[in-house]
Amino acid sequence: MNSFPPANREHIVVIGAGMAGLACAIDLARAGFRVTVVERGAAPGGKMREISVAGVQIDAGPTVFTMRWVFDALFEEAGAGLDSYITLRPLEVLARHAWSETEGLDLFADIERSADAIGAFAGLSEAKGYRAFSAEARRVFETLRRTYLADQQTGPVGLTQRVGFANLPSVFALRPFDTFWTALGDYFQDPRLRQLFGRYATYCGSSPFQAPATLMLIAHVEQEGVWAVEGGMQRLAGALEALALSLGVRFRYGVEAERILLAKGRVCGVLLADEEHLAAETVVSSAAASAVAGGAFGADVARALKLRPSARRSLSAVTWALHAKTGGFPLLRHNVFFSDDYQAEFDDIFTRGRLPRAPTIYVCAEDRGGEAAAPLDAERLLVLVNAPANGDRAEFDERELSLCETQVFDHLKRCGLTVESSPQTRQATTPKGFNTLYPATGGALYGLATHGWAAAFQRPGAKTKIPGLYQAGGGAHPGAGVPMAALSGRLAAARLIKDRASTLRFPRAAIAGGMSTP
Repeated sequence: MNSFPPANREHIVVIGAGMAGLACAIDLARAGFRVTVVERGAAPGGKMREISVAGVQIDAGPTVFTMRWVFDALFEEAGAGLDSYITLRPLEVLARHAWSETEGLDLFADIERSADAIGAFAGLSEAKGYRAFSAEARRVFETLRRTYLADQQTGPVGLTQRVGFANLPSVFALRPFDTFWTALGDYFQDPRLRQLFGRYATYCGSSPFQAPATLMLIAHVEQEGVWAVEGGMQRLAGALEALALSLGVRFRYGVEAERILLAKGRVCGVLLADEEHLAAETVVSSAAASAVAGGAFGADVARALKLRPSARRSLSAVTWALHAKTGGFPLLRHNVFFSDDYQAEFDDIFTRGRLPRAPTIYVCAEDRGGEAAAPLDAERLLVLVNAPANGDRAEFDERELSLCETQVFDHLKRCGLTVESSPQTRQATTPKGFNTLYPATGGALYGLATHGWAAAFQRPGAKTKIPGLYQAGGGAHPGAGVPMAALSGRLAAARLIKDRASTLRFPRAAIAGGMSTP
């Protein structure tokens, strides 16, 4: 990426030190800009948060690290190496899944090992279906990697042009008009397997019964590799912060950006909550798009983004961070315990707006790897169930939350897992709590739900309607998740640099291994 000469060291304020803000700041600093990151929290990471329970630090945000190539490119293009900052351990077993004490299935990083396990679990025809599904998921991913995931936002026509009209069959093969659940029926007859792979829709906060079949690409993302970050996911945020600091980025923690200031219709700075004025020619917001559109940074800035009224919030969650004694079920790092009625679970959340009566449960056992291990005296767990994103409108009462907690840990026990904890060794977070952490979201953890064929094009792109204001983050293009948010930050930086390059007659910039902005 080309650097600007000292005379053009424009000052840019980046709001938010999550994955998007950090990645954006790194690319902008590398291009020669003076960058200040303003973060209301005390540390970098955003949703990648770490909390203390009984004196122990526990990952309480994203727990799955995939798409390593995104971060390798970010560091390499800055003249550094990711491995110099953090230690990553590839997981041989991607996740352990259970439906009851006698029904369990591991998915492996090796497709053939997974196929063998599926064959033993559900029969040879299902193993054959899995191989076909994996091949199709890979084709979808390869079609969209450069044309959508790592490129600027466009509509369906723009996507088709990028893929190439000569390759129209590959566009139709994305199956945007089929639901993910329907498409899974082409590969799997066993409802448990449809449930297992349908769960990938929840990685972007959506229901497999309403999300497009295109989301099968997430299955390929995991098959490319899942890594454990030694020391916890917060170390990744620390690594990006350290790289940014080495490039001269300035961080302001514990300070809230109260208003984005405009002069003559364009950005001129940021007003902080302590009334300090940071002058800036450009601002990149990596806060929730709904916060910008809802006027959280000023009513005159709300027009910068237009979110469709029909767009639906993504999933929220109820989580329990625990330091607990476990027994019975042989936990690995990533574990999923499925409900008996998947359709009812999402109907409860998206249609009835309530906690699911029989939720699917995700358990991250942070102290474990990809192989079975002897039970620990006490270990760090994050237990999560999906929930509606209504944290700004209502709070579940104590009776509802108590019932949900009882259902969750009773279901774990039926699957063979016992968890011994006390109120002093566990901490719950509800949609209301997530809305407090991430204002104007209702607790939605993934921005907008990816429901319907057009949902992929409803997320805002990097460039807004206000000159000098750019948008990044999991609620923006290309979507939610740790690597996607980082890509969003890089796309915002690339868009901004391209705009400045055209104004100042500098060459265009490139990101992610030479992918130029259009």
